[in-house]
Amino acid sequence: MALAAPAAGGAGAESALSSVLIGVAIILAAGKAGAELAVRLGQPAVLGELAAGIVLGNLSLLGVPALERIGGDASIQMLAQLGLILLLFQVGLEATVGEMLQVGASATLVALLGVVAPFALGWGVGAWFLPGGGTLAHAFLGAALAATSIGITARVLRDLGRSGSVEARIVLGAAVLDDILGLVILAVVVGAAQAADDGGTLSLGRVALTVVKAGGFLVGGIVVGVVGARRAILASARLRSEGALLAVGLAWCFLLAWLAHVVGLAPIVGAFAAGLVLEEGNYQEFARRGERTLPELVHPLASFLVPIFFVTTGMRIDLADFTHPSTLVFALVLTVVAIAGKQAAALGVVARGQPINRVAVGIGMIPRGEVGLIFANVGAALTVHGRPLVAPATFSALVIMVMITTVITPPLLKKSLGRPPASGGGA
Repeated sequence: MALAAPAAGGAGAESALSSVLIGVAIILAAGKAGAELAVRLGQPAVLGELAAGIVLGNLSLLGVPALERIGGDASIQMLAQLGLILLLFQVGLEATVGEMLQVGASATLVALLGVVAPFALGWGVGAWFLPGGGTLAHAFLGAALAATSIGITARVLRDLGRSGSVEARIVLGAAVLDDILGLVILAVVVGAAQAADDGGTLSLGRVALTVVKAGGFLVGGIVVGVVGARRAILASARLRSEGALLAVGLAWCFLLAWLAHVVGLAPIVGAFAAGLVLEEGNYQEFARRGERTLPELVHPLASFLVPIFFVTTGMRIDLADFTHPSTLVFALVLTVVAIAGKQAAALGVVARGQPINRVAVGIGMIPRGEVGLIFANVGAALTVHGRPLVAPATFSALVIMVMITTVITPPLLKKSLGRPPASGGGA
């Protein structure tokens, strides 16, 4: 019997797979080398992974352009996004709804201040440096500065073994709310830009709908999840096949991440909410049978995928942007106000009689990371009357701001929080 001929696209698929395989191999090796060096220097592992990515992404400056395409490969980017989702799922698993509610007032105030202050400062800097840019361009700069990268801070807190601290819960709760508020502002600015490009204006009804969808998902997802997730886990405990707990847990994570995307939010918001409602008591039946807990099961997957995200994030940073003096000055001013705005957010911490490191809370809100890059890319793609909303020089300044705030946070947060407890661990 003759063997069937390979499909027409077989050779192309094999070539694509080959590129992904060597790309992932290089990323993992570089990421681990960078993480090891960072740990030996007394810094969080994530800083080494970011640094490794910066080196890989800028080898073309040394005449080695072969690795430039790795970070932009669609399949590798998909793995990176899965890594980010798993990281936020892990962080959610380490907290509970009750613990988050205990810092709810502080998290809400920190989030509000962490959006309002940077937005106002960013708008002001835009009006100063780009007087002819228009109101929408200034508003977009404010929106870009209002963003917070929960992924960077979450990883640092895990590396330091401080995910369970009150400061961590405030930062994570505030970062989730900040992410939602930032995406709402982005949606409004994008809608206004599109309306202006079409010669119209943005309706208040569309703005209200965006706000309602965001708030409804966060509250509804947690309320429904507390009941639904528990029932799903209890049902899976009756299954005899291996891996039931991990399969159901990941399915729940990806379902809420997808639902978050459907309503216009970042999938990481859904992943965090999914982990938050899957409290340890939900899978005690598996523990009684001697099986590993859900965080223990997720850990190996995260150890593989999470570094891919941070290395590829570093690879998107172009060091050549630092060679333009005017862009560099603009970027440094943006960075200063970006840091100041998030430090102002720490004023929203409600101590309630317990000692809280407000400086650490403010530092934890500083990184813009992938969220800032998303904002910058969205702005660069928008046009108003045939002109880009975010000009190339402004885009470069935003990228530099994202780079600096992302890289300085790990060592500053480590110094602020002090020595980690003996039981700390990384992703």
